[in-house]
Amino acid sequence: MAGFSREDLFGGINFEDIFGGLNFDFGGGSPFEGFFRQRRTGPRRGENIEVEVFVSLERIATGGEEKIRLNRPASCPACHGTGAKAGTAPLKCKTCDGTGRLTRSRRDDKEHVLIQQITVCPDCHGQGSTIEHPCPECQGRGKVALEESLTVKIPQGADEGMALRIPGKGMPSPEAGGVNGDLFVIVYSRRDPRFERAGSDLLRLETIPLTDAVLGATLDVPTLDGSVSVTVPPGTQPDAVLRVKGKGLPAFGGAHHGDLYLRIGVRVPERLSRQERELYEQLRALGGKPH
Repeated sequence: MAGFSREDLFGGINFEDIFGGLNFDFGGGSPFEGFFRQRRTGPRRGENIEVEVFVSLERIATGGEEKIRLNRPASCPACHGTGAKAGTAPLKCKTCDGTGRLTRSRRDDKEHVLIQQITVCPDCHGQGSTIEHPCPECQGRGKVALEESLTVKIPQGADEGMALRIPGKGMPSPEAGGVNGDLFVIVYSRRDPRFERAGSDLLRLETIPLTDAVLGATLDVPTLDGSVSVTVPPGTQPDAVLRVKGKGLPAFGGAHHGDLYLRIGVRVPERLSRQERELYEQLRALGGKPH
């Protein structure tokens, strides 16, 4: 902590002497050195960003490439992110001596503590440097708008909401020389009027006439790779579910393949011709007689 020593904080107590007397070996250094020493390994890393991509169920089933357009700030190529005109460099802020912050200390004799107040430097706004000659390309900001097209590989069977990481395509570092953050592409299934996705399974509502529900029928049902014939058994009830094995989506990683589930809806005629009404009347009469 800048501005006072460990003796100020601990009232002159030497912890190395105390722990040394208890046979603690510090290996030539104090365990408190890291506490008092401020470490800085380099410029701050840029922030990560997220974009969403909506792909067809067919793309989920097969995997493959999808293109996305990305608008984001990038380091200015003219000044390499420094914000200073070519041939010049940012100057160390005189107000904060390049630290980016101001520290004010006062001692509370009553409580025997030292109080510090740390604020962002008002002149350099925490950057630690000022720019005398701004870069004309970015007006001293160090960043420019960048629009680019990226190709993303969608893995086969990608789960809903899966995040794909593209290193270095995130926000630029707020400091010159820092590395960019990463881009995370969140994969979602595009809405499909034929199916509803449930993990690796697909759901579909299939509405059939009342006569087919009673007598049974064969349906041509669409799938992601063509159509299949499905048998509706006689006496199928409304909301019955028929399973078509293996006609869903592949699970991510290839562990198994999902199924297609058909929920049967029964269409009841709202208007009947005279002949149809007579036939239904006959059916009703037959239904009341013992078999």
